Amino acid sequence: MSAWDDAYQHGTTPWDSGHVDPIVAAAVEAGALPAGRLLEIGCGTGTHARFFAEHGWDVVATDLSPTAIERARAQGGDVDYRVLDVLREPLPEGPFDAVFDRGCWHVFDPPAARAHFARSVAGALRVGGRWLSLIGSTEGPPRDGGPPRRSLADIAQTIEPSLAIVALRSVRADEPQVPIFWSCLSERRDVPAQPSTRRER
Repeated sequence: MSAWDDAYQHGTTPWDSGHVDPIVAAAVEAGALPAGRLLEIGCGTGTHARFFAEHGWDVVATDLSPTAIERARAQGGDVDYRVLDVLREPLPEGPFDAVFDRGCWHVFDPPAARAHFARSVAGALRVGGRWLSLIGSTEGPPRDGGPPRRSLADIAQTIEPSLAIVALRSVRADEPQVPIFWSCLSERRDVPAQPSTRRER
């Protein structure tokens, strides 16, 4: 049993609140994600997957925890739920118009694992498709708990080579106890990122 499945079995899942994140609701309202097929990675019990389905997306939602997926399916909704380990298994067959994860990319400590995650997302998206990722931030006061903290450099070094970063902003909640997040919106490139052609003299 994975630590994630153990957390769902014992109810120690503060990240799975059952409420739609205001950042997600605002992104949908602003039209930040293309319509069509959407893949959610790390869907938990399906709160956001159902929200996207209710707003017109054809949703495939995955999670490492069989318990989370079982509970998501029990709540109904027009969502294709699947148990999947994003680092060890291929993502569901694309192309997708949009990908979403709330606090999944940032849990992997080795930069190589985060880069693999980003390459997998890029491979699942159509050209011009977009990925919205909510990421724990290095901003704010010290804390012992909460989401992993990733810097702007962490994000650029592991996401930017595979996708073009469209918008990256620091998001602060009204409640002071809620950690600061990055909202990172990136897009599948038509042309791969190019190295500098400038030569040192």
